[in-house]
Amino acid sequence: METNFHLQPAHSDLQRLAEQYWREAGELERRREKEAYEAGAAIRKGELTLANLETIVRWKSERAVSYLIGNSDESIHAALAAATAPGCTTEAAVEALTRLRGIDLDIATAVLAAIFPDQYAVLDYRTLEALGQSRHNAKFYAEYNAFIRHLLDSGLVHTQPEAPGSTPLHALEHALWQWARSHDS
Repeated sequence: METNFHLQPAHSDLQRLAEQYWREAGELERRREKEAYEAGAAIRKGELTLANLETIVRWKSERAVSYLIGNSDESIHAALAAATAPGCTTEAAVEALTRLRGIDLDIATAVLAAIFPDQYAVLDYRTLEALGQSRHNAKFYAEYNAFIRHLLDSGLVHTQPEAPGSTPLHALEHALWQWARSHDS
C-alpha cells in the first residue's frame, strides 16, 4: 500500500520558507550542516571513515555519536561501501547503514542526504509533519524520498547557494522543516 503525502504549506510558500529556515538557523546548526555535507562529499570520493560518518551523525544527533564510535572501522567501511555502491536501492542503503550501532532510520537518511544531496532527503519529524505523516521504516522512507523528488519537478524551489548541500532537494527540506516549525503550537 502506498503512502499518501499531503503537502501542508502552499506551493507558493516553499521558496520563502527555505530562505527563512537558513536565515534563522543558529551558528552551530549552520556549521554542523556545512561540515556534514563536506564529510558527505569526502565519503562520495571514497573516504569511508569513522571521522566522516561521525561528522554527519553529530549534525543530526550528538548523543548518537557515543554509540557510533563503538563500531569497528571495518564495519563502518563496509556499511558506507554498501550504501554508496552504484545501483544500491534506497532500502538497501538504509538497511546497510542501520546495521551500525548509533544509526537509526532518521540518521541513516541524513547520512545518505549528506553523501548524495541531489538524490536523498533527510527523514525528519518536522518535514513529515509538513507532509501530513508520521510513520517511519525503510519502505516508508523510499516512498517519502520519491514523493519529495516528485515535488521538485514543479521547479518551485531552487538551490540556496549559501547553504551546504546546495540542491533544490535540500532547499525543499528547509522549506518543509520551516513550515512545520512555524506551525508548532
